[in-house]
Amino acid sequence: MWQGFKNAKNYFTLGKNKPAEDTVTCKQCGAILPKQEAKANRYICTKCGYYFRVRTHNRLRMVADPDSFTEWFTDIEESNPLDFPGYEEKLKEVREKTGQKEGVTVGRATIHGEPVVLGVCDSRFLMGSMGHVYGERITAAVERATEEKLPVILFCCSGGARMQEGIMSLMQMEKTSAALKRHSDAGLLYIPVLTDPTTGGVTASFAMLGDVILAEPGALIGFAGPRVIEKTIGEKLPAGFQSSEFQLEHGFVDAIVERRQLRKTLSRLIKLYTGTKGIANFDPDSDDEARPEEVAREQEMKSVPLSAWEKVTAARSVERPSSTDYMDIIFKDFFELHGDRLFRDDPAVIGGVAYLDGQPVTVIGIQKGKDFKECAYRNYGMCSPEGYRKALRLMKLAEKFNMPVITFVNTSGAYPGKEAEENGQGEAIARNLYEMSALKVPVICLMIGEGGSGGALGLAVGNEVWMMENATYSILSPEGFSSILWKSSDRIEEAAGVMKLTAEDLKELGIIEKIIPEYGGANEWTTRSIARYMKKNIKDFLKENKDKAPDDWAKERYARFRKF
Repeated sequence: MWQGFKNAKNYFTLGKNKPAEDTVTCKQCGAILPKQEAKANRYICTKCGYYFRVRTHNRLRMVADPDSFTEWFTDIEESNPLDFPGYEEKLKEVREKTGQKEGVTVGRATIHGEPVVLGVCDSRFLMGSMGHVYGERITAAVERATEEKLPVILFCCSGGARMQEGIMSLMQMEKTSAALKRHSDAGLLYIPVLTDPTTGGVTASFAMLGDVILAEPGALIGFAGPRVIEKTIGEKLPAGFQSSEFQLEHGFVDAIVERRQLRKTLSRLIKLYTGTKGIANFDPDSDDEARPEEVAREQEMKSVPLSAWEKVTAARSVERPSSTDYMDIIFKDFFELHGDRLFRDDPAVIGGVAYLDGQPVTVIGIQKGKDFKECAYRNYGMCSPEGYRKALRLMKLAEKFNMPVITFVNTSGAYPGKEAEENGQGEAIARNLYEMSALKVPVICLMIGEGGSGGALGLAVGNEVWMMENATYSILSPEGFSSILWKSSDRIEEAAGVMKLTAEDLKELGIIEKIIPEYGGANEWTTRSIARYMKKNIKDFLKENKDKAPDDWAKERYARFRKF
């Protein structure tokens, strides 16, 4: 019996140390899974959720439509540019082991029927390192995509430059980046998907140059890998450093997408950005019709005259509907994009792409929050420099793809903290005024609550600016005005009156073009009526101006502000 127990123990120990060929071992939790189970779960550990690295043919199977992929540039001959000893033998060995001729495969495919140029990097081939053939394949694919006016999707997975090719590998960074610049200048879409790991020269070139950058959960993403950092400067890195989640928080990734949602997400983004019909070409079927009970309430609820100070308090109310409340009703299929690509993602600014009755648009809103926890997270709607830079990035992307821009503004002002000054608050706002003035697409700005000074203006350089009837828009708060001009804190109500900060005042001054009714006051009962009014007027404005040339939008915006 003892011998039988010993043999059984040896059997299980052997099984643990040397899993069967039809199993895979999770590097994170150590679980041994049947390959078929891992495959059915898109190569994600069913025990802990760890993402296995995916082979080229499996990635193509999961992303591209069946039998739609046609491989390109398979005849590019490999060489040994530095005559590195043993390099040819190593390449031969890796080719035989992986069945791949190189570390990246490129070609044409469709994703939910949408034609794309698709590239997949494979970590099994010398850790996905970028050599001259690798770089040539990507560059040639991007050039052909430019010629055929196709979007490019690249699944990135690499340890960086290929050491055996030295400086020749480094030149691939410049080459691939230059090709992508030409592709972008042609008005075409590029989406890199960052998988584990994406490091080194690949990160410092084509992986970080996307119009929209996606990442899989938990992927290692960075320039210098953890081992390089620790050996170079002797610093132990914290847990989660250089992860997808770290990159999202620091503004370098637009979204983290679970593998099961990747194909659908790519299809959504391709349709949003490449399916632009031209401004104001809306779908004929619309849900703009009001419900009978809403019509009755709108007719019954008359505006109650409020003093300027009462409008200030109404605009500040935490009960007041937020940007997302209106966005959720007006637009469909909203896809949020994150980050300024420089430093951080500012939660005070929410932006992305959506449909306005079939017309792709870019939507950006300042979000205060609906409770104490959310208000704290979103910094009470006080934008940091990275918030303005994120907004501008999305507006420039809208310009590239000929999308109207709609902004929702509700802020007491730009964040005045130490960090904001260190990161260039003034420059960020100034840059928005500078760049927004010249955008060659329509920009409509809606003041839905507080419009606090330059902090609001940074998102309000529009062809038209509309205000809700109880919103405010002013040089500073009545408290600040009273304190500065009258050296008193007791005259804030009087200050609100003389500052001319209400919608009626600003309409009379020509600062705004339209007053949006609130049907008795903005709250949860009137949100849909207000949003429906906004939607109808946005559509009407775009329809009336649909034949306008791109340059005309910028000229008219300049003339609008030039008159003041």
